[in-house]
Amino acid sequence: MISLIVTVEVHPERVEEFIQYITEEAADARTKEPGCRRFEISQSVDKPNLFTLTEGYDDLAALEAHRATPHFLLFRQRADSG
Repeated sequence: MISLIVTVEVHPERVEEFIQYITEEAADARTKEPGCRRFEISQSVDKPNLFTLTEGYDDLAALEAHRATPHFLLFRQRADSG
């Protein structure tokens, strides 16, 4: 299994927007990708614009497939804009 722990600091004015996008991304990964075993989102209590994503994939091929999905590419586009 491949595990990722990703820390993301979001501009405070974009927190709600980020939550919407990352929630969609997590749901799509869990339901549309057979190789995705886990995609969890945690938001810091002390710093609400800080998020930790915990992802688990069967193997490197599953992670690479995730990074090529339309929903991931849309998430990246949304996250990189603004």
